[in-house]
Order: sequence, then structure tokens, then C-alpha cells
Amino acid sequence: MSIDNQIEPPQSFMAMYVKPGQSRPNAPQEEVLARYEQCEDMSCILAEQAQTLMFKENLSEQEVLERCHQGLTDQGVDFTQKESAWVILRLAEFLGWMPLKSEEA
Repeated sequence: MSIDNQIEPPQSFMAMYVKPGQSRPNAPQEEVLARYEQCEDMSCILAEQAQTLMFKENLSEQEVLERCHQGLTDQGVDFTQKESAWVILRLAEFLGWMPLKSEEA
């Protein structure tokens, strides 16, 4: 990442942009950073909504994560499947919940 920018996306995010056997992202640095910031912001936004959903609907953590993931994968949302899965993984981290099983995310 740029020296001017102190934000460094975690390896779990960078894995979406680095092909096996390579060390550099397959997209411009600015694009990767912008996508990371958008995904990170979405996971933060979803944290409060997820807790509210769990409380109001009396759902398990996994059910809440599944619903959030479904919302991100619906048409009209600007996230790829991999990004949606990463957002939900990050959401689970924020909340201290177990992540969705890989076949669900």
C-alpha cells in the first residue's frame, strides 16, 4: 500500500486480490483499498443491526449471520460473493461470534 495511506487491509481481505503463487494484487492499489474500506464500513454498520435482529427476532448468531449474508448477496448490492463472505466474517469477528461455515458464506 502507499506510504501516504496508513490503512493496510488484512491478509484475509487481500487473499481476494492475490492469485495463488503471486504476491501482488491483481487490481490497482487504489481499487483494493477502496473496496476494503467499503467492506469494513459495511461490517461496522451491520454490527448494531445484527445485535438488534438477534434480540428482536430471538435468532441464533448463525441465523443472524445467514440473514445478513443473504442481504448482501441480493441483487442491487455492490459486493461480490467473496466480499460478502468477508464482510460476514468480519462482522462475526466484531461481535465475537463464530463465523458462518464456509459452505454458507
